[in-house]
Amino acid sequence: MSKNKILPYKPYLKKLARELRKNSTIAEIMLWEQIKGRELGFQFHRQVPIDRYIVDFYCHELMLAIEVDGSSHDNEEGVILDEHRQSKLEKYGVKFLRFDDTDVKQSTENVVETIKEFIKQLEHPPSPPSRGEQP
Repeated sequence: MSKNKILPYKPYLKKLARELRKNSTIAEIMLWEQIKGRELGFQFHRQVPIDRYIVDFYCHELMLAIEVDGSSHDNEEGVILDEHRQSKLEKYGVKFLRFDDTDVKQSTENVVETIKEFIKQLEHPPSPPSRGEQP
């Protein structure tokens, strides 16, 4: 596990993040209800500024961002912007999980199970094969 690495952010984003928290989407609220308060064994925060972006949910300890993508991410431009943003933040060591807004609303329990499985993998990464062993 990382040691809660402090990531840079643009201070002007704090106010915007606060506004986004006040105006969460239905899917964000549904997911937040499942992951707040260390429900998954780790503390997540909502609308966290990192660099010049804001991620929907972030766990400092795991360096894990969770994004809930609504219809504004459905076009080619949105996809390209998301990929660029994710690539930039991954350079800081941030790992990403992305979920479609509809999946969160229709199958919150499956989304939470996926997050739990991902966290298990982060906590216990598979061991590399020993010398001479086939992968």
